[in-house]
Amino acid sequence: MTHHIPFDTMERFMTDVFKKIGVPKEEAQTCAEVLITSDKRGIDSHGIGRLKPIYYDRIIHQKIQKPVTEFEIVRDHLSTAVVDGHHGMGMVVAKRCMQMAIDKAKKHGMGMVVARNSTHYGIAGYYPLMACNENMIGISGTNARPSIAPTFGVENMLGTNPLVFGFPTDEPFDFVNDYATSILQRGKIEQYAREGKDCPSGVVIGRDGSSKTDSKQILDDLVKGEAALASIGGISEATGGHKGYGFAIVTEVLSAALQQGAFLQQLTDKDPNGNLKPYELGHFFIAIDIECFCNPTDFRKTAGDIMRALRDSEKAPGAERIYTCGEKEYLAGIKRKDSGVPVDEALQKDMITMRDELSLDYHFNFEK
Repeated sequence: MTHHIPFDTMERFMTDVFKKIGVPKEEAQTCAEVLITSDKRGIDSHGIGRLKPIYYDRIIHQKIQKPVTEFEIVRDHLSTAVVDGHHGMGMVVAKRCMQMAIDKAKKHGMGMVVARNSTHYGIAGYYPLMACNENMIGISGTNARPSIAPTFGVENMLGTNPLVFGFPTDEPFDFVNDYATSILQRGKIEQYAREGKDCPSGVVIGRDGSSKTDSKQILDDLVKGEAALASIGGISEATGGHKGYGFAIVTEVLSAALQQGAFLQQLTDKDPNGNLKPYELGHFFIAIDIECFCNPTDFRKTAGDIMRALRDSEKAPGAERIYTCGEKEYLAGIKRKDSGVPVDEALQKDMITMRDELSLDYHFNFEK
């Protein structure tokens, strides 16, 4: 049975977990803030569901991620910088990088910072929103462990590689296209597996070219290289799969080439001898100061007018409404404000495991 945990309780629990596994207090708060933002926005694939397998296990059990982040600035020019995260906390690396980009944009109109040797940084949309809050356009992306097959291919080569833009508007929510360049990302498949649901047909391809739908089997096959995700548009050029494939490559190049880091199938947790190693992810962050082009208030109104015109356009038969990016997340936040974070039975077990292993003093409402 699914239970709901209040946002403040969940954020405090995640902060305490991060602190207990060695993350310094302020950095633990940053990590928990990124995760709870995902849950608040209804992105269940990247919130509490990622705490144990992506951070806790990699630090405590696999020992391929460092809880204390060494943030090294390798190159620093007027509007650009290169950072080495030394396999620390991806959310800490990412937030500092985007803040650097914002600070540079305030001085020079634009700022771009790239990071190497980082780790999973949570929802990509968190960082463009930082720029939106400063009357700036924000852009971010990251490469990831191999998941996507090239169009006409079956081998997982590219990561799910989100390419995310944030535009401030005059509405209660900003435009943020926070999604992967694959039809589904691993986190969504993990969610399906926890819920006992199959993946839709046509979004995962096997080595024999057939479609795979068994969510739990897909997760195993992705690791073994026996399955790959289809890029946005699907497995065929006829449906535009080559377009999503191209955007995944854009993210890969910007995440790896500028900072001369690992790429494609180098981004795994195994070295050539089969030993565990850090993922060595790369990220990029861009901030553009709107005031260098026009009045930010005017920009916000024009952007809002565009969104409103789209939502007010003629709807398809049977459709209740049209959405723009960021709207569903905003509505999810309103809906969940009082109810909190939904926690299914699999996540309940993970939370209890982490609590007990760390001797944390919590009693959850799903426990008898």
